[in-house]
Order: sequence, then structure tokens, then C-alpha cells
Amino acid sequence: MRKYILLFFCLNLLLLSSCKKDIQVAYHQVDPIYVVEASVTNEGMEARISQTNNMDDNSIASDIGNAMVVVTGDDGSSQTLTYVKNGIYRSSAIGVPGVEYTIDIQFDGNHFTSSSTMQKMPKINSFRFIRKKIVSDYYLMGELMIQDIPNEENWYFAHIYRNKVGYRWAVKRDDQNPNGELQMLFSFAREDSDDEDLLFDGDKMHIEVRAIDQKSYDYLYSMQIMDNTGTNPIPNFTGGCLGYFSAYSHITYDCVYYDADVEEVE
Repeated sequence: MRKYILLFFCLNLLLLSSCKKDIQVAYHQVDPIYVVEASVTNEGMEARISQTNNMDDNSIASDIGNAMVVVTGDDGSSQTLTYVKNGIYRSSAIGVPGVEYTIDIQFDGNHFTSSSTMQKMPKINSFRFIRKKIVSDYYLMGELMIQDIPNEENWYFAHIYRNKVGYRWAVKRDDQNPNGELQMLFSFAREDSDDEDLLFDGDKMHIEVRAIDQKSYDYLYSMQIMDNTGTNPIPNFTGGCLGYFSAYSHITYDCVYYDADVEEVE
């Protein structure tokens, strides 16, 4: 990460400087890193395997299409995922709540594994847009209310998309109001600003809520606080790759933003 910061700093100096002296930026080539994003859900199983590239390579990632991807459950089930395209492997088999699943990925001498326990289906009670005053400014926010799954410890992940593009996400655990209603607040933007994140009438919002296990929560929470801690997310796979594997049930909610629907709150 240090080399990226150095490059960004040098490029900004180059743009702001009035002199015409050439600046040579030196950086070290690094070994590519494999990235795995995999899931077992109430709709099927999927894994995407890719590889990062060096800074002088304009492509985002190199997809891996020759892996053996197997998902096994502690109930004795086993599924071999089929390669589709663009590094994506899939199976139509759905997960069963309470079953711990292990994903095993092997290719070119690499071996990555991770495990996750499938959770029950979450429930969205409501979602609304609110206008809230913080100090002297008004902020547009989204209030998501989730009904906690009763009589067990639970963890949740919520992802909001705007016009099919990722917009906001967060994780939450049920330690504050177990068995009751859980509130998740998303700050969108300060009103009357020129923030590109401001919503406009007609924006289509898609909300996905997942019930996840603690291992997935710990990984995502470590990502959520990266900017504050200056650390990398905790490892989720053995074998040295980035990314994470999660078994979860999920539910979605769709709506359209209109400023006239925003509710004022204290």
C-alpha cells in the first residue's frame, strides 16, 4: 500500500508544479495475489477467483478458470462448482441453515480453504429516507429496521445499491436489542452540498440484507474499520489469498427515492 501512496503523492506534485522537470517514479514489482469471493446462499453457490496485477498492467484482475472448487457440508453434502466464465464457478445447490460449509479450492499448486455456517432467513421490517440535523447541518440518511432472529446470537450485513451500483454497506450484531428490532442508519450526504453521493428523484434503490455467521462478520467488520485502524482485514482463507467465504440467507427490498418522501426526524 505504501508504494501506491507514494505514487499518488508524486503524481499530484507533478500536476501542481509549474516547472517542467521530469520526475521518475520508481516502484517495485510485487508478486500477484489471488482473491476469492465465495458464498453459499438460499439461492445457490458461487465463487469468483481472480489475481491482482502489477501497477504497470492496466487490467483490473486476471480471472482464474482452471480451478477445482468443492463445497462440502458437515451434513455429508458435497458439491463441485462448475466453471461459467470470468473466473466464476457456480452450483444450483442451496445452503441449509445450521450446516457448516467448507470451500476447498485447488489450482496450479495453490490450495485455499475457508468455512462458514449457514444462517436462517433475515427479515426487513422497514426502510425509509430521513432528514436529520447534526450540529448545524442537515443530512439525508437511510433507516433500515431488521427483525432479529429470536433465541440465538445473530450477525447481519446490509448492502445498499443506487441504480445498480454499490452505494453503502455496513454490518451489525444483535447485542443491543436481541430478539427485538435492530436499527441500521446509513448517512448518505450532507444536504445542499455538491457531494456526488447526493440522491436525486428517480434514483432506484436496492437493499440486500444477509444473515451471516460470526466469522463473516469479523472479516467484514475489520474491513469496515480499516480507514480508522490503518490495518488490513483479518484473514478469512487459509493458503494466503485475499477475500472471504460466507454462507448466508438473504432478502432484498427495492424502492425509488423521491425527496417528497423524506421524513424529518429529531
